[in-house]
Amino acid sequence: MDIHFEKLANALLAKNHMLSYNQARTWVEHLWEDFEATFAKAGYSYQGKELTERVVLEWIEDNGSHLHLFQSDQASFKELFTTGNRLLH
Repeated sequence: MDIHFEKLANALLAKNHMLSYNQARTWVEHLWEDFEATFAKAGYSYQGKELTERVVLEWIEDNGSHLHLFQSDQASFKELFTTGNRLLH
């Protein structure tokens, strides 16, 4: 799993130079978990890490350059994305 996160975090850093590595890695982990949770809630069977990686990479390609602009009123999100030293895993 770490290899997938590393690859995607580097892809995000290539698209967005405003993020630190730790912020990019955190974004990747959140996007990964969000896709898998949404896919499962929709009733689909697990399709494997390759599908999840492909979808997250598409999201990075489409929206990665704007992720540093993300704003939230929730304190947990503010802290998570404004400090560069936090990782989920």
